[in-house]
Amino acid sequence: MAMLWKFMRVAKYSKTALSPKVKVRGIPTSSRHSSLKSVASDFAASTPCSNTVELLGKSYPQDDYSNVTEKILSKVGKNLHNKKHHPLWLIKEQVKDHFYKQYTGRRGTPLFSIYDELCPVVTVQQNFDSLLIPPNHTSRRKDDNYYLNRDHMLRAHTSAHQWDLIRSGLDAFLAVGDVYRRDTIDNTHYPVFHQMEGVRLFSCHELFSNIKDGEGLQLFERGHRTAHKQECHTMEAVRLVEFNLKEVLRKLMTHLFGDGLQVRWVDCCFPFTHPSFEMEINFQGEWLEVLGCGVMEQQLVNSAGAQEKIGWAFGLGLERLAMILYDIPDIRLFWSEDERFLKQFVVPHIWQKIKFQPLSRYPPLINDISFWVPSETYSKNDFYDLVRTIGGDLIEKVILMDEFTHPKTKKVSHCYRIVYRHTERTLTQEEVHHIHQAIEESAVRELGVEGRF
Repeated sequence: MAMLWKFMRVAKYSKTALSPKVKVRGIPTSSRHSSLKSVASDFAASTPCSNTVELLGKSYPQDDYSNVTEKILSKVGKNLHNKKHHPLWLIKEQVKDHFYKQYTGRRGTPLFSIYDELCPVVTVQQNFDSLLIPPNHTSRRKDDNYYLNRDHMLRAHTSAHQWDLIRSGLDAFLAVGDVYRRDTIDNTHYPVFHQMEGVRLFSCHELFSNIKDGEGLQLFERGHRTAHKQECHTMEAVRLVEFNLKEVLRKLMTHLFGDGLQVRWVDCCFPFTHPSFEMEINFQGEWLEVLGCGVMEQQLVNSAGAQEKIGWAFGLGLERLAMILYDIPDIRLFWSEDERFLKQFVVPHIWQKIKFQPLSRYPPLINDISFWVPSETYSKNDFYDLVRTIGGDLIEKVILMDEFTHPKTKKVSHCYRIVYRHTERTLTQEEVHHIHQAIEESAVRELGVEGRF
């Protein structure tokens, strides 16, 4: 669920629950500093600097690509989408229930199988190469991903499992899991979120069996790639696959949000997309905009061993669906353990209507930070990671307020506004001051900036 990054997204799979315990340099992530004054050392301590990272029972040697922090590693294995009565679990179960009932095989069994315990540690080959993402593509940057080393990473999208699942012989499946991306900080973005991948492949008979005079139609031809189809696809096959995908998504969205909802397709990669897909939704009154989905790249399908089939794929974010469906205003709430939040989703059946009742809106505390950035080595996402690591979920938003280039020295200055807000209590200026000071000190020490504070 990517080839702008915004549109990016089994040989052997473990079906056991992932352990939330990880170790970096032999220190369990559950350890906590005893005083806010020691928070300045958090960022340095959370950046692995030994030779290995131990995660989910395996050791990964570190190299120059290793950039995952202890804060991020502590999220691995939480599996919010499998936590009963969690809002992400409810969304997953609703989508699964819809697919199980709506699409059945000849014997009445569900056509789509679901995989929701796939390991979030994948190889770079799974996350990029299998999806035909070029080696020099910007989506591979360390600035956008969490790497354990040059060969292993935390998956950036559930599309990382597409090739393996098709290779195992599956024609229709949903893959659900936590994914990890370095990104901006606001109420709709979080470095860990959850995706659901959908894939459906068709044989010639399956695609054309209900078409009048469909016996003579073919899936493939030797043609040319155009704005309307891939070179190997016939126009008839492309149009039918496109229609099927749109109907699947339209039925899903109207089932979740109501029959009165109209679906508008915006910048969807029809009739083909290269190389993978992500659906992004924006609720506009009675309109639901769907972005990013399409007919699968045939080279990917062929390499996975399904040469005689054509298919579609989509990806969607569970947090985005839940925030719209339940009117949840802040993505950080999904990680809350506050019973006032969680108990609202303890319902007798998954289809019960829920209207989220906001917790008390505690006031924000705002602090600015300005510094001269290093000429070439600085990355905004490195700064966002540092802020998130030190401030954790107390950070509601980070905004680049001003960017200034000195006319003589040509040095570049950034000014960021950091909004602090606790979702469960009122913060004091004193504790925010300690955190903000720690961010300032760590930015100088870890990122090489020159402070203007």
